[in-house]
Amino acid sequence: MDAIIHPQGSGRGVATQAALGTRFLVFPQAPFIPGYEKPEVVWIGASAGPILAGPSDHRMYVVEPVEPKRPYALPFLPPYRGLLRPPVEPGPDGHFDHITPGSPGFLSAHSYACARRVLDVCEGYIGRSINWFFEPHLQRLEIVPHIVGWDNAQSGFGFLELGESAPNRQTSCFGLNFDSIAHEMGHLVLLSELGILEGDGRGCDFFAYHEAIADFISLLGLLQFDTALDRILRRTGGNLLIHNELDRFAELSDERQIRSFNNSLRMGDVSDEAHDRSKPFAAGLFDSLIEVYQTLLFERGLSDLDPRRFSNLRQQLEPALLYEGLKRSSASYELKHFAYKAALQEARDIIGEGLTHSWHLLEPDTVTFESAALTFVEASYSGRGQSFIQQIEDCMRWRRIID
Repeated sequence: MDAIIHPQGSGRGVATQAALGTRFLVFPQAPFIPGYEKPEVVWIGASAGPILAGPSDHRMYVVEPVEPKRPYALPFLPPYRGLLRPPVEPGPDGHFDHITPGSPGFLSAHSYACARRVLDVCEGYIGRSINWFFEPHLQRLEIVPHIVGWDNAQSGFGFLELGESAPNRQTSCFGLNFDSIAHEMGHLVLLSELGILEGDGRGCDFFAYHEAIADFISLLGLLQFDTALDRILRRTGGNLLIHNELDRFAELSDERQIRSFNNSLRMGDVSDEAHDRSKPFAAGLFDSLIEVYQTLLFERGLSDLDPRRFSNLRQQLEPALLYEGLKRSSASYELKHFAYKAALQEARDIIGEGLTHSWHLLEPDTVTFESAALTFVEASYSGRGQSFIQQIEDCMRWRRIID
């Protein structure tokens, strides 16, 4: 018989928590994407503190309602007060990687691990703990891992909810889709760092900027997985302008996605609808990542192509990169795979740090894509992106975000 369970859980396994953190199984991409059928073991850092049954910690917790639940909407907000299923328990060693796909509780463990990993990544870039924007009214984020019959995912004042339009069908389950969870966490992190609107958002790019950042946070999150890094680089031979899962957000299949980072859209090509308007800025961030990555490859003798020779990024650099990829054989690439991987990891962190450090320079009611691009350039110049600042600025200029 189900019982009413307090979200904090029983506390079993706390004494055996490893000093290095807690293990979970996570799909870097939805498991119906070829190459990602098996989850990867990830460590949730010790900074999360004790991870109790639920899973739960001092920042977030998972609840599984017994009865059908409607998605949260004002005036109904967390905490959920109905009947709950028993929380997912850690194993005797304090870890959760014994909970495998298809087993009871896997969606709860997977949803928690994805959300917590994104928070850890963002806090690592910022260099401090992120205080939730809904504090002190609510102390922790509530995660609802699956709402049956709801084909969506959302985040808001103290909650992250994941839909499941058709039970027992992987393609319909947002709780198995790291991209979607990371996107919603991106919104929560940005609301907590940038702040919330006092006005209605007219005359600024607050909502569109949110969509761009949430999408890009999902990309940064994907690049934290060894499985994804290895597969993307080997699939493309290190040429990241060949279409692959890195530039696709919220993949629906191996060849379909909701939005693509690798596009040629400029600000004059999009509408005022928030998702559409977000595309050039998100693509400008992707361009910056590729520019830094390609420059590191050249500087380390891994590529003959110096991207700094090209002033017109899309019209000249892309054909040159494609030609470079055609010259490179799979055998010659494999000998350098781990050097390419190190360059991509460094480029990821340079852009991730510059972006997250730019948020404190912006105000929610006045943020525009121009001001966001300029502060991104400024924050990058103050950090590890200084050597690449002209290229980052050129990427934003090509997108017509700055003059």
